[in-house]
Amino acid sequence: MESRKEENIEFIIQGCIRKKEKFQEILYKRFFGYALSVALMYSRQRNEALEVVNDSFVKVFSNIGKYDPTKPFRGWLRKIVINTSIDNLRRSTKAHLHVEAEKCPIPDETPNAISHLAAQDIIEILNLLPHYHKTVFCLFEIEGYSHDEIAEQLGIPTSSSRVYLTRAKQQLRELFPVNYLQE
Repeated sequence: MESRKEENIEFIIQGCIRKKEKFQEILYKRFFGYALSVALMYSRQRNEALEVVNDSFVKVFSNIGKYDPTKPFRGWLRKIVINTSIDNLRRSTKAHLHVEAEKCPIPDETPNAISHLAAQDIIEILNLLPHYHKTVFCLFEIEGYSHDEIAEQLGIPTSSSRVYLTRAKQQLRELFPVNYLQE
């Protein structure tokens, strides 16, 4: 009977609000894979994504009382993971210079067809892009953010967001034949 209650997300969230470690662990385990898949879209390496996921869950547990139960939990978590990824990008940007588009590595082999790519393959392809290009591409094309929203999140001019997106698309077209990647 208790296992059914544990499967109920509202019940789990209430346990997290009461700061019960058991429920925090259940929530973490249930949504870890999902959070990692989001973080991988915005990270250069898996260990960086794992750091983002852990930081995101710290924020989730600190702010779980602000969660609106009338909205899907996954959406709320996704927004936290994306914002944590952006914060991580801002921190790392202070320590690293931007990689120029011309220095983007080009793989030796091209895939047979885009439809045969697995999610991990797509992440590896996106990881070939400079980090800012990849981030802007994901925020715009996958998350649906506007250039104004992206610029505000990343602390860059709106025109830079447009340039990064254009360069990302251009690089993807150069990396893979046009018949595989349609705009």
